[in-house]
Amino acid sequence: MKKLFFLLTAFLVFTNVNSQILDPVKWTTKIEQKSEGVFVLTFNAVIEKDWHMYSQFTPDGGPLAMEVILKNQAGNFSLIGKAKESKTRTAYNDIFEVNETFFEGNAQIQQEIKLTNSKLKKIEVELNYQVCKEVCINQSKKFTFQIPATKMAAVPVIKKDSIQVTAQNAKIADGTKLDSIPTPSLGASNVVEAVEKTPLPETAETAPRSVWSIFFIAFLSGFAALLTPCVFPMIPMTVSFFTKQSKTRARGIRNAIIYGVSIIVIYVVLGILVTWIFGADALNALSTNVWFNLLFFILLIVFAASFLGAFEIMLPNSWANKVDSQADKGGVVGILFMALALAIVSFSCTGPIVGTLLVEAASNGGIAPIVGMFGFSLALALPFMLFALFPGWLQSLPKSGGWLNTVKVFLGFLELALAFKFLSNADMVLQLHLLEREVFLAIWIAIFGTLTFYLFGKITLPHDSPIPHISVGRLGMGLLVLTFTIYLIPGLWGAPLKMISAFPPPMQYSESPMGLGGSAGINTKTDLPEGAKLGPHGLVVFEDYQSGLAYARKVNKPIMLDFTGYACVNCRKMENNVWSDATVLPILNNEIVLISLYVDDKRALPKAQQFISPTTGAEIETVGDKWTDFMISKYKTNTQPLYVLTDLEGNSLNTAKPTISYVGVKEYYNWLKAGIAKFK
Repeated sequence: MKKLFFLLTAFLVFTNVNSQILDPVKWTTKIEQKSEGVFVLTFNAVIEKDWHMYSQFTPDGGPLAMEVILKNQAGNFSLIGKAKESKTRTAYNDIFEVNETFFEGNAQIQQEIKLTNSKLKKIEVELNYQVCKEVCINQSKKFTFQIPATKMAAVPVIKKDSIQVTAQNAKIADGTKLDSIPTPSLGASNVVEAVEKTPLPETAETAPRSVWSIFFIAFLSGFAALLTPCVFPMIPMTVSFFTKQSKTRARGIRNAIIYGVSIIVIYVVLGILVTWIFGADALNALSTNVWFNLLFFILLIVFAASFLGAFEIMLPNSWANKVDSQADKGGVVGILFMALALAIVSFSCTGPIVGTLLVEAASNGGIAPIVGMFGFSLALALPFMLFALFPGWLQSLPKSGGWLNTVKVFLGFLELALAFKFLSNADMVLQLHLLEREVFLAIWIAIFGTLTFYLFGKITLPHDSPIPHISVGRLGMGLLVLTFTIYLIPGLWGAPLKMISAFPPPMQYSESPMGLGGSAGINTKTDLPEGAKLGPHGLVVFEDYQSGLAYARKVNKPIMLDFTGYACVNCRKMENNVWSDATVLPILNNEIVLISLYVDDKRALPKAQQFISPTTGAEIETVGDKWTDFMISKYKTNTQPLYVLTDLEGNSLNTAKPTISYVGVKEYYNWLKAGIAKFK
C-alpha cells in the first residue's frame, strides 16, 4: 500500500512539474494547388487567451520576429513573394521602444511557391516564433507538406502539428494508420472546412498608441508648416479672395471650407498612395532595413540643408502653371485645383516636413502614413476655414517678415537632429559601433548648441534679415533650447536622459556602458572576471555556464541562473523594475554570481557540439537551442524569464520553490534571501 501511495505521489508531482511545459499556439496546415506548378502553403494558428504571437514584421531591436524557413528550397522550388499574414495588431513597446506587431486569438500565414523540380515529393518548413503573456516562449515547429499528385491537386493536405490527413489516406506521419485511433465523425472534406472556417483576428478595431502619436506629431508639424514663408502669407490672400469674389458671405464661407477639405483630400491621397505602392506591412519591414535607414538619413540631411538655406527643393514651375490655369474654371473643381496649386507652390517649405512625416510613419507601418497625412493636412487647412468663418481674426495675424525664415531654419535644425536617429539605427544593426551613445549625444549637443547661438542672434544664415535686437519670443525659445542642450550633457557621463530615451542608442551600446564614472569599482572591461561582461545596472554577468560556475567556485558564492532572451520583453521589465530596486540590486551585485543564458542566441554551435535532445527530440544546433534544452530537461519548463538559485554542484537552493519567474520586488527579494541563507 505504501509503495502504491509513493508511486501515485511521484506521478502527481511529475505531472505537475511537466505541466509547466507550455505550448499556447496550436497549428494546422494545408497545401493547395493554385495553378500548374504553383502551390500555397497555409498555416493556421489558434492562440490561447491572453497570449500573443509576434509577426514577421515586428521590427529589429524588439521582440523576436517570426521566421518562415523553407528547409529544402534549393533546386526544388522558388518563393513567390514573402509569406502573407492575416491581420495583426501594432502597439508601442516602451521597454524596447519599438512598435511591435503581433497576433492575438488566431493567425494565418500563407506562403506561395513555384516548383522547379517536378519530382519533388515533400516540402519541409520550420516556423520560429515567440509567444508571450506574463512570460515568453521561443518556439520552433517543423512541418512537412506532401505534394499532392496531379489528380489530387484540388484535395488539400491537412496537417495538425505532427499529424497529416488526406482524403485518400489518413495516417500519422510515422506511418501508423488512423483506423484504430478514435476520431471525430468528420470526413476529410469536413476537416478541411473546419480549418478554413477558423476565424481570423479582426485587429483593426483600435488604433494603437503609436498611430495616435503619429497623428499628433503630424498635426503639430502642420502648424509648423503654416509658419513658413511659403504658406503663412497665403492665408490672408486666399481668405480675402473667397470673401471678396463670392456673391454672399455664406458662399464665401462654403468655398473656403471646400478649399480646406480639398487640402486634406490631397494629402490623404498622398498617404494612401504611399501605403498602396509599398504595402502596409512592407513599410514596416523596410523601416528596419539598414539600407533604408541610410537612405532616410541622406534624405533628411538634404531636407535640413534646404531649410537652412543651402538650396530650395521645388517642383517644376510648369506644374504650378498648369494647375493654376485649371483653378480659373471656378466651382468645386476650380477650388480643388487651387488647393493643389497651394501644395505645389509651397512644396519648398512643406515638402521636407511631409517627407519626414512619411519616413517616420513608414517605421510604424499599417495605416500610419494615411493618419500622418490626415493630421498634417488638417492643421494646414483649419486656419483657412476658420479665418473664412471669422474674417475679423485676420487683423490679429502678425505681419510677414524675417521671423518666418527663423521658423524655417529652426525646423532645419530639427530635421538635422532627427537624421542621426536613422544613421544610428543602421549602425546598431550592422554593429559597427561608429555612432555609439556618446558620439550620438555629442552630435546632438553640437546641433542644439548651434541652434541656441542662432536664436540668440550670434549666427546668421543665407536668407536671414538683419536683426538689430531679438524679440522676447525668440529669446524665450533660445533659453528653452539652451536648457535642453545642457540637459543632454550629463548623458555623456551615463545619465539615462529619460526625456529622449527613444532617440539615442541604449546605454549598453556605448564606449563606457556605465558612464565615465563606472559602477561598483568596475570602470573598464579589463576589470571584469574572465568570461564576464557588464550587464544591466552594472552587474557582472556571465553568458556561459561553465565560465560562471568556475568563477562561483573561486569566490564561493551561489549561482543565479537567469534564463532570458535578447527579445524577451518581460525579462527587460524584470531587469528594469525588480533588479533595479534598492533592496534587490545589492544582493545581485554582491551575494551571487549571475549567469544569463539567452535562449534566442542564434549563434551556431560547432558541429561537434550539436546533438538531438533526448528530452524533446529537437535538433540542438544553436547556442540558444542548448540553453533551451538545458532549461527544459533540468527544470521542466520552457518560459522566460526564469530564475534559479543553485549551489556549486548545480542543486537548487530553494527547495520549496526551485524556480521563480515574473514576480514583484517583495517576492523576488524573499526568494533570493531564502536561497542565499541556505547556501551559507
